[in-house]
Amino acid sequence: MMRILPSGDRALLVELDDLDQVLGYYAALAADPPPEVVDIVPAARTILVTTRGDLAGLSRSLRELVPARDRRTSGELIEIPVVYDGADLDDVAVLLGCTRDDVVARHTSASWTVAFSGFAPGFGYLTSDGDWNIPRRTSPRTKVPAGAVGLAGEFSGVYPRESPGGWQLIGRTSVRTFDASREPAALLHPGRRVRFVDAGRG
Repeated sequence: MMRILPSGDRALLVELDDLDQVLGYYAALAADPPPEVVDIVPAARTILVTTRGDLAGLSRSLRELVPARDRRTSGELIEIPVVYDGADLDDVAVLLGCTRDDVVARHTSASWTVAFSGFAPGFGYLTSDGDWNIPRRTSPRTKVPAGAVGLAGEFSGVYPRESPGGWQLIGRTSVRTFDASREPAALLHPGRRVRFVDAGRG
């Protein structure tokens, strides 16, 4: 079920049932946005659409939009090298009933897409077609270093800066996912496709 709600005088909030619906709807919307749309901001269950034009016209366009069958966008693919030596790698292997190497192979073979951003500037929530369901740590860390690569629920992510966090850490990267001097500042913006590469192997 979809609901469209006003959000100020220049935006509409599209409410959907789940993340799969958001991904399909966002993929279609990003591929062919209605005229005068200036920004599209997906989240876990919603998409905020900002326009220069008429909200009534935008609402009609949004109701007529047919979600993409392929929830993945055609966004640019980037590779992120990862050293898989995270403090929680063994725990994740136990949760998945496999070896450390299996976790790495599974993480690097998956096709990841940034579903939405949040938590901190530059933090992208990445989803894949794989069956990931990793619980957060029962005791969050007070400090997670910048560049840490983690898993939580169905998501993977890269910490853009040092911060507290409860994700299961499986590795680290030297890639800067947020740089205020760069345009755009956030490397992992919604719709971008990501492939993790094992940097610890020759």
